[in-house]
Amino acid sequence: MFKPLQLMKFLVLLVMTIAFMGCASTAKQSSPGDYVDDTVITTKVKTAIFDDPDLKVMQISVETRKGVVQLSGFVDSKRNISRAGEVAGSVPGVKSVKNDLIVK
Repeated sequence: MFKPLQLMKFLVLLVMTIAFMGCASTAKQSSPGDYVDDTVITTKVKTAIFDDPDLKVMQISVETRKGVVQLSGFVDSKRNISRAGEVAGSVPGVKSVKNDLIVK
């Protein structure tokens, strides 16, 4: 049978092992490369929206996270909401577009 001191050592070792396992890095963390890629995509989407003759809107905010582009802000018509989504989706590297634009 276990002696009390051996049992205590075993329990401390077990608790420490579990605690260290909880500190391991996960796949949910972003690398610096992911951040740079998202910044490049955001810049390309903003440029594409600004260069589009139908949109030319400075009231559209663009954010990118892991290739998913989120559009927010105000436009003049429902047609411009659809057009902004199309333009953003056509940029290389964009995985999907979350279009939260609002007609003012």
